[in-house]
Amino acid sequence: MTTQCPRCHSTAVITKDLARKVGALVGTVGGAAQGVTGAMAGAEVGAVVGLVAGPAGVVAGGMAGAILGGLAGAATGCIAGAKLGEVIDERVLDNYACLDCELSFNRRQSV
Repeated sequence: MTTQCPRCHSTAVITKDLARKVGALVGTVGGAAQGVTGAMAGAEVGAVVGLVAGPAGVVAGGMAGAILGGLAGAATGCIAGAKLGEVIDERVLDNYACLDCELSFNRRQSV
């Protein structure tokens, strides 16, 4: 189903997705911060596993564990933030914009 502008009935309508974008950004930053905390535990595990290879293995294993923990946290936070933002876009904000008459509206207003 094509979304139409409630004012001019144009089908030249886009979604702004502002909350989804902001949610993804905030989730990424928050997830990375949380991931750093988890990365400390990952660094410890990586360092223990790296003991097999000696001092260089401890450093490499610790760094790998920290990096993976941070990336995993950032990715998880980004997905969660984007999903929450998507819900806000659809239910709260005027997420749609008409390219012809420049009206901003939400799904409940379009017919």
